[in-house]
Amino acid sequence: MTDEPAHLDLEGPDAPLRADIRRIGTLLGQTLARQEGRPLLDLVEEVRKLVRQDAAAAADRLAAMDITTGTKLARAFSTYFHLANITEQVHRARDLRRRRAKLGGWLDQAAERIAERGIPADEIAAAARRLAVRPVFTAHPTEAARRSILSKLRQVADSLDAESAAAALYGATDTTASTKRFAELIDLLWQTDELRLDRPDPTDEARNAVYYLKDLYAEAAPQVLDDLAETLRRLGVETAPTSRPLTFGTWIGGDRDGNPFVTPAVTRDVLLIQHEHGIQATEKAMDLLIEELSVSRRLRGVSLDLSASLAQDLDNLPEIADRFRRVNAEEPYRLKVRAIKAKLSNTRARLRHNTPHVSGRDYLGSDELISDLELMRASLARNSGQLSAVGVVATAIRQASAFGLQLATLDVREHAEKHHEVLQQMYTQVGEVDDYATLGRADRTKLLAEELTGRRPLSSADTPLTDSARKTFDVFHTIREAQDRFGADVIESYIISMTLGVDDVLAAALLAREAGLVDIHTGRARIGIVPLLETPAELDAGGDLLDEMLSLPAYREIVRARGDLQEVMLGYSDSNKEAGITTSQWRIHKAQRSLRDVAARHGVRLRLFHGRGGTVGRGGGPTHEAILAQPYGTLDGAIKVTEQGEVISDKYTVPALARENLELTVAAVLQATLLHTNIQVDPVRLKVWDSTMDTASDAAFTAYRSLVEDPDLAAYFWAATPTELLGALNIGSRPAKRPNADAGLGGLRAIPWVFGWTQTRQIVPGWFGVGTGLAAARAAGLGDVLDEMHENWQFFRTFLSNVEMMLAKTDLSIARRYVETLVPENLRPIFTKIEREYELAVQEVLAITGGSELLAAQPELNRTLSVRDTYLEPLHHLQVALLRQYRELGEAGRQMPTAPGARRGPSDSTALERALLTTVNGIAAGMRNTG
Repeated sequence: MTDEPAHLDLEGPDAPLRADIRRIGTLLGQTLARQEGRPLLDLVEEVRKLVRQDAAAAADRLAAMDITTGTKLARAFSTYFHLANITEQVHRARDLRRRRAKLGGWLDQAAERIAERGIPADEIAAAARRLAVRPVFTAHPTEAARRSILSKLRQVADSLDAESAAAALYGATDTTASTKRFAELIDLLWQTDELRLDRPDPTDEARNAVYYLKDLYAEAAPQVLDDLAETLRRLGVETAPTSRPLTFGTWIGGDRDGNPFVTPAVTRDVLLIQHEHGIQATEKAMDLLIEELSVSRRLRGVSLDLSASLAQDLDNLPEIADRFRRVNAEEPYRLKVRAIKAKLSNTRARLRHNTPHVSGRDYLGSDELISDLELMRASLARNSGQLSAVGVVATAIRQASAFGLQLATLDVREHAEKHHEVLQQMYTQVGEVDDYATLGRADRTKLLAEELTGRRPLSSADTPLTDSARKTFDVFHTIREAQDRFGADVIESYIISMTLGVDDVLAAALLAREAGLVDIHTGRARIGIVPLLETPAELDAGGDLLDEMLSLPAYREIVRARGDLQEVMLGYSDSNKEAGITTSQWRIHKAQRSLRDVAARHGVRLRLFHGRGGTVGRGGGPTHEAILAQPYGTLDGAIKVTEQGEVISDKYTVPALARENLELTVAAVLQATLLHTNIQVDPVRLKVWDSTMDTASDAAFTAYRSLVEDPDLAAYFWAATPTELLGALNIGSRPAKRPNADAGLGGLRAIPWVFGWTQTRQIVPGWFGVGTGLAAARAAGLGDVLDEMHENWQFFRTFLSNVEMMLAKTDLSIARRYVETLVPENLRPIFTKIEREYELAVQEVLAITGGSELLAAQPELNRTLSVRDTYLEPLHHLQVALLRQYRELGEAGRQMPTAPGARRGPSDSTALERALLTTVNGIAAGMRNTG
């Protein structure tokens, strides 16, 4: 697996990357020969060459292959993609490090722009105080690779980096040892099953997130936070290490919408897992302080505050070993950190056994931990230890402030109707409302607003509820118990899926009041209530919804108790699935403007939570560009963005890349907060652009709906794609379809929707309708306006760039193979419709970009995709042949296990299914997207 297509420039800027991929490919070939015999390696090379020379012959060759051989072949190509991906990540990180050395980091560049604009230091300081960037890890099942695979790939990355570092220091070095290590790791990869036996439960998913969060705690996050502090210092602003410009969030164990396996007990278990690992990460940070802070009381003074605190600790913590008390007797900082470690150990024991917090012996949340560290920092600063105060100690404080003891703050999410189900039963018990369920939204809003204003309890401990309603209501009690047990920051936001009206928001607020989380009379609001706007209609009405919410005195009191901060979540995936990418992106953009204006009128700070998926079809794409493309004034320092599936491993597996990605996001938010506060184009031109986007969006929407409303589309989708296999991949605890959904597409979640189109290279969610929309604008005489928008409007340029990428990844010649082999004749006109729209989209995008071909402005990326196609095509042909066999055996209709831990029973097609799933994994790795 070593040769490169002849057209590639092996002396070009990506030559070192190509060399490493060839080297890793050679070692993989040796593994195949060593583990399976030379015939498998010969087969791999034969198929690769045949694909380039005669695709039809290659397809026939693969169709005739036996299942065992086909599985091994699929594994070979899949393993190649995993190795190529990690090698590309390593080289991307190297390129970014070189760029940093030459041009400075992303924060440096943002600071230059801020300085050029002449922003006063007090404005910068105010913006820095408001800075609150939060990536939120979700359990959305789009990472097909197991952690066992990912951890070995991380070792490959570390070895490549170590080898490169040695070469930079010493020149040409002997690579015998590293080559031997690569060979060992590749052998282990080959011997590791890439398919999960069991469906993971939410605690498994939590452990996977923790794997990345602990790495971020140790390296990338403190680097970015230290860089941010230094950048602001150069701009004349000093920031406290206790500030929280970057924190992390998670949905894992809190996202109940459509996942019956996330119970209140699971939420508690997940929080325990997070704290166990968070305490471990904090202990490692404290070990570094013990190593560093060898300051002797005999040589330097110590503040009275620290001395008194340390004396109190030694009295309260008899478990601090006599040896440490003796050896560190004159080293107060080391002894103080020993006391901190003892408190961390006690905290772990308290949480495990659910015993009460004892002040001075353990920590409740991170505030007391940070206070202890602050005492040390202040003492050092006053006693000739200024460099350590702003160095290692400040770094430790920033880590503790960013991650707490929980690593990430948990969000809870539930569907709006679930809350009304509980309230209907409560109102039935008090006997005041004849039929709550039949009330119109206006009547329900009036009823709930009055109830929220009142003082009576609507429920009691023994209020009878159905099991479903009890589970929903118990979550609010679980939140309160979790805050009491772990600290107030452990859960902050309660998100309401499918928020259609103010009554949906008030229903959740009222249940929060019943659980003791909210009391408008005492100004208590221990959680924030967050509407999630998911469909085009909800996005269009978002401003009116927020206005009505904030106009209600009772709800306004809740927002006031939350520091006059209102969070609103924007759903990208479902709006895209319903309306197509053009209309989805445009309505989200307009919704942000409307929400911004309403929040400003009410004197409320707006925090937007962007529910972006991994793929462009689910709102994905480069985060930096997406942030800068937001409407002016929508970013006032605070933002939340979901991180999902393969995006997490792609961004955060390699520490250097993790740093770059975090810094890129923080820099973009800082820049947008300070520089993108007012309209930056002529308002008259903006109105023209808006009108042009309306024209394009309307036409694109009509085209997209004509596809999804085609009565044959559901049958076509299930026939042309391997979507029925997604459940068997066991990549997430959440079911792929919504409860009570039929075999159509309405109940299908956005992830399997994108998964099916991506596996077959049709990628409809990433571009369908764009061609018709742009053509309609051009036909209306707006061609010059489109060019102007591309030149001057970040939103439109980012939108078109993402679409161009999806068009480049689309390959309808491969898709045609799926259609001709798997789709009945009467359904194939749908593919013809897809082909026509694709051709139009390519034509229109190139007309605006001026490129001779897709990605003409990104030749290195174009080459990368070309190389990948050589390896992807055999997997596609193999998948088509296996799918046909699978369906002929009638296996597609067998029930997939849906519960965590469940396994599918053996059958005559077990080997066949395994082969198919291997092709799915391989294609996901090659496309760098699952869903």
